[in-house]
Amino acid sequence: MTPKMFILHILAGFLIFNGFQCSPCNVRKYGDNNIVCVCNETYCDELNLLSDVASNQAALYETNQNGARFQSSILNFSKGIDRDITVVAINRSEMYQFILGFGGAFTDATGININSVTPKLQKKIISSYFSKTGLEYTMGRVPIAKDFTLKIPIIKAAMAESVKSLLLFGTPWSPPAWMKTNNAMNGKGFLREYQTNNITFWGMTVQNEPTDGCVVDFPFQSLCFPPDMQRDFLKMDLGPALKKAGFTPDKLKVMINDDNRVTLPKWAQVILSDTEAAQYVSGIAFHWYLEDYFPHKLLDITHALYPNLFYLPSETCTGSYPWDFPKVALGHWDRGERYAHDIIQDLLNWSIGYIDWNLVLDMQGGPNWVSNFVDAPIIVNLGTNEFYKQPMYYALAQFSKCLPRGSYRIGLNASSALSADIGSNFNMAAFQTPEDKIVVIAVNRLNVPLHFALNDPQKGYLKVTVNARSIQSYVW
Repeated sequence: MTPKMFILHILAGFLIFNGFQCSPCNVRKYGDNNIVCVCNETYCDELNLLSDVASNQAALYETNQNGARFQSSILNFSKGIDRDITVVAINRSEMYQFILGFGGAFTDATGININSVTPKLQKKIISSYFSKTGLEYTMGRVPIAKDFTLKIPIIKAAMAESVKSLLLFGTPWSPPAWMKTNNAMNGKGFLREYQTNNITFWGMTVQNEPTDGCVVDFPFQSLCFPPDMQRDFLKMDLGPALKKAGFTPDKLKVMINDDNRVTLPKWAQVILSDTEAAQYVSGIAFHWYLEDYFPHKLLDITHALYPNLFYLPSETCTGSYPWDFPKVALGHWDRGERYAHDIIQDLLNWSIGYIDWNLVLDMQGGPNWVSNFVDAPIIVNLGTNEFYKQPMYYALAQFSKCLPRGSYRIGLNASSALSADIGSNFNMAAFQTPEDKIVVIAVNRLNVPLHFALNDPQKGYLKVTVNARSIQSYVW
């Protein structure tokens, strides 16, 4: 090795071991601990997985309240550990659900915002979500409506960037007004076209939030579609129509519910108790709203009743409640932490992935025709031709980057002492990837760090510190 090569080798090692990122976050602060990463036409941070990790080492990726954004470092396994250290053991023999993927929604607001920035910035936004140096999204939700032209170019751009096939599923908000008793798109009351544009759908939900339309004067597109009506619609209309058109369950995955967890397990029981309706159902979709009031345990209860169906979180966003202000909270750590907590709880309760809501919103949290403004992982500033990656973006990265399609959740056995100390503000989950890598993800919402050792019988012990208010992913 020449002296020059030796120096470069040492420098590379120094950078990797000190959490260096090839393209780090361009930080902008909005008060204490409120940090966004700024992207413009010439620069945008990238998310890179470490490639040269030795067999006796693990890669650590961390996002935290103090400003780390998917920061990488290396840890070393040891053969032994001090007896007084709490041990959390990996159990490969316990196999749970597979992971299908992570993604977001190709809403009209997303399309309008992407089309409002320059072509260079458009490419960076798409890359930030779908490329190998972005979140590596592999799924997308598409609202079903008459005009597809806004979404199709963006979906195709995402498909071109995506490393794996992009699994799309459609969701209707309302039938046409002329089909409803109130002659409106709100109140009680496409697949072929995309194929002609070389876009194939993996699945669809029967109806977005079918309880919305049962609310008098609900402000936007909706349909009151209680479970007994959805059951009959499935077995008498939708199911047979899809079958006749060649969209059988092996080719198109139909999901019921697509509403908040409070509807479970009742919604599933009403529909799936009818075998004629149940034959068309592949999965149960659900939303996260009012997540603190309706426990994730509802998913576990429903899965125990219907273990052969998959469970998919199909919509999430912050800033949605009337008391949330501002709607777009730039750099707000708590919103990213809420995402991480919800994702890991869903994964611990049989979910096969996670689908966010709007991919891109503007500084107001729109556009939205009824002023239903909310937050998003990427916010565009049309006045400065730049966009901001929120903490929510990096919370998603801790999962989407480390859990490729085909991963499985596996056993993780923590001591009762550790569980008693941390309560619900600390969660961990373990996974095995298709490449036989182990991934452990920890979400610490406590204001203090936690110290323990991960034990992999095939590797040894990994002494770890999960920093306060942090999300960490260990990969080996």
